[in-house]
Amino acid sequence: MMAALVLASCAGRDNDLSGNISNTTGWKYNDKKSTGFEVQQGFTTTTPPGMVPIEGGTFTIGEKGEFITAPRNNQQRDISVNSFYMDKYEVTNLNWREYEHWMHIVFDGTAPNLAKKVRPDVTVWREELAYNEPYVENYYEHPAFNHYPVVGVTWLQAMDYCRWRTDRVNEMALIANGLIEAPDFSQLDPAYEMEYDSIAHGFVFNTQKYLLDKTYEPVPGKHTKADLFGNPRRVQMSDGIFLCSSYRLPTEAEWEFAAYAPIAGDEGLTIEGKIYPWSGYGSRNMNKKIAGQLQANFVRGKGDYMGVSKMLNDHHVITAPVNSYMPNDYGLYNMAGNVNEWVLDVYRETTFQDMVEYNSFRGNVYLEPKIEDYDEEGNPFYAIDSVGCIAMEVKEKTQDVRDYNDGDSASLIDTDFPLHPDSATLAALDPDRMIDPTDVLAPKVTVNTRVYKGGSWKDRVYWLNPSTRRYLDQDRCASTIGFRCAMSTVGSETFYDK
Repeated sequence: MMAALVLASCAGRDNDLSGNISNTTGWKYNDKKSTGFEVQQGFTTTTPPGMVPIEGGTFTIGEKGEFITAPRNNQQRDISVNSFYMDKYEVTNLNWREYEHWMHIVFDGTAPNLAKKVRPDVTVWREELAYNEPYVENYYEHPAFNHYPVVGVTWLQAMDYCRWRTDRVNEMALIANGLIEAPDFSQLDPAYEMEYDSIAHGFVFNTQKYLLDKTYEPVPGKHTKADLFGNPRRVQMSDGIFLCSSYRLPTEAEWEFAAYAPIAGDEGLTIEGKIYPWSGYGSRNMNKKIAGQLQANFVRGKGDYMGVSKMLNDHHVITAPVNSYMPNDYGLYNMAGNVNEWVLDVYRETTFQDMVEYNSFRGNVYLEPKIEDYDEEGNPFYAIDSVGCIAMEVKEKTQDVRDYNDGDSASLIDTDFPLHPDSATLAALDPDRMIDPTDVLAPKVTVNTRVYKGGSWKDRVYWLNPSTRRYLDQDRCASTIGFRCAMSTVGSETFYDK
């Protein structure tokens, strides 16, 4: 049935849009004798480094199974998810150390605090009644943990990593196409106090700045490609050299879709009601060769983090290497257990009541480049942030819709009031009596509270169900939370029927 539909759709598609002549004006594209309008023909997308394609579709998002004491914060509803790319593995300690190293090389001479800010909080391993100092000292740095998931990273730090990764991949694309030279980082001497502008313009390549700021020269080299007339011009998004989209965190809907991998079978039907990312309803593998082996890294019961000696059931007491266990049907590893993973969404208990049916997401903040001034010809001068990128801002209050249509009235209360007028007097007499009359109304969940999903090495099996959801403020971290990146597709939504 599916094959017939695919053939029918292909048979009905004309090819008169793929030539070098405009189908609306009759003028030629890429013609020196004409206006020289350049069109990239035959462009095909490629899978970004480290990612796998996830073909979107419709599925039933929300709670699976009956748990009487479980929070009812993800009730079932049918939605559709756009196609996207997702990291095959969780981001590792080695991946993060590469990022931290780059920040040190570039910024130690001018802004050392920037490099310090990216370091994970290794103290997340400490517990008052446990001896975990070896993890504090070794988990992030030691090569034995190179391919283990990075933890102690906040949601904000994860987002910064996504932006850094986007720029590094796009910079490499320009280098690979001979359009710029690779920067010579040996020129940077951290002991030498350099002007910030020389750092920003010489070593910090930023995709958005490259595309918007026509005066920007990121590294020594050509910076341009010739047009049809031989005139130099800067690379544009329409040249198809840059990534089509930026790396980012997956939305909650994307993450849950990717975890369940609702891929249609031969008859066009998907398996509904899966409890975990793998087939079956239990936590153990049903394959004859490895029957009974656990399929994820989690806590089986009180005090049982890995099983008994010489018969370890999941082989790992804390996290495991990111390529451990069997991948799900999309080829994604550890979508249950190992570490929870940050997603893009702002948490609300009643999200299921408000979400739209396509690309569901709460957390939009529509940012625009910050313009400092204009030159005589009306070209903008863009403000630059502390890491050499174009500064972004919310120009109107309506562009921040994280609280849009929020059904929780308490979260809409303005709690920015002065303290009780007698607070200073009371505090002088008894510090414990300093009071804020709005405390009883102020919600614990705010626009800075983010969702994380997936269960971890320290969780019971219930949290391995991809529909379960928890939350934490975006500037906090834990030894049980990591992340992986996602990226939107452009153009075709189809990966498997080509």
